[in-house]
Amino acid sequence: MTTTFEWSGRDDGPGPQHRRFFRTVCAPQSGMRPDAALLGFASDEGVRRNRGRVGAADGPTALRSALASLAVHEELTVVDHGDVAVEGSDLEDGQRRLGAAVAAARDEAPLTVVLGGGHETAYGSYLGLGRRPRLGVLNLDAHFDLRQEERPTSGTPFLQIARDRQAHGLDVHYAVLGVSRASNTSALFDAARQLETPWLLDDDCQELDAPRAFVQRFLEDVDEVYLSIDLDVLPAAAAPGVSAPAALGVPPFVIQAVCDAVADSGRLIHLDVTELSPRFDIDQRTAKVAARLIHRVITRAAHHRKGS
Repeated sequence: MTTTFEWSGRDDGPGPQHRRFFRTVCAPQSGMRPDAALLGFASDEGVRRNRGRVGAADGPTALRSALASLAVHEELTVVDHGDVAVEGSDLEDGQRRLGAAVAAARDEAPLTVVLGGGHETAYGSYLGLGRRPRLGVLNLDAHFDLRQEERPTSGTPFLQIARDRQAHGLDVHYAVLGVSRASNTSALFDAARQLETPWLLDDDCQELDAPRAFVQRFLEDVDEVYLSIDLDVLPAAAAPGVSAPAALGVPPFVIQAVCDAVADSGRLIHLDVTELSPRFDIDQRTAKVAARLIHRVITRAAHHRKGS
């Protein structure tokens, strides 16, 4: 782990009526049962290998900063396990260490949340979850990330996950919402077909009905959900600070509705949010919309579990 983030934020006074996110965060403690556990993955190497715009290694700090002062209206406890950082160019070791950290965090929390990092974060997340029989992986992304490469990149994680599951005789329940036809070659669409991966194009995600129906069909076939949000699924106006800004993208309100459906299902066990590159952000737009989504998923999932 790297050094931990120093949580602070706007302080309007004591008491729950003034509660903000930074007040809900504490260090891991033995015997504690928080609502969610945070981890960061400070990694640029997958994006660099994929010939993208690097900068995502600074994403975890920017996401925590954007989260800190958001108001929290319910009882909530979050533990922060700090960051796993990729050392030099050894992405594979970083992914293994992230997996071990996620697995350890899951011993105390029903929901783990990884703040990326490039989308190479996803394979580390999967390693931490283990080979669960009816795990569904829902990726909100402009890209399939099913590239065939000689070594892992930010464009390969879901093919790595699929191959691991196939090698161990497990079904592959992988779906992608927000895919850009202009940003994925025919070879990538063919790879998705071979894996029987359902997808919904960004063209079909401009209103709520089709995305909601897509998610409901996905949920019918799985018992647990790992939700991965690549911020390049959002329009460039809302999320300029990513490796590959989207010319069209999926409106934030639609992405929020998809996150609500997953959180309300009671099946969400893991979330990661990736590809924030603060150096390319404008007025912290990307960090702010990402923080809103993280905040909403954590609080909504906790609300559902408590049955209140």
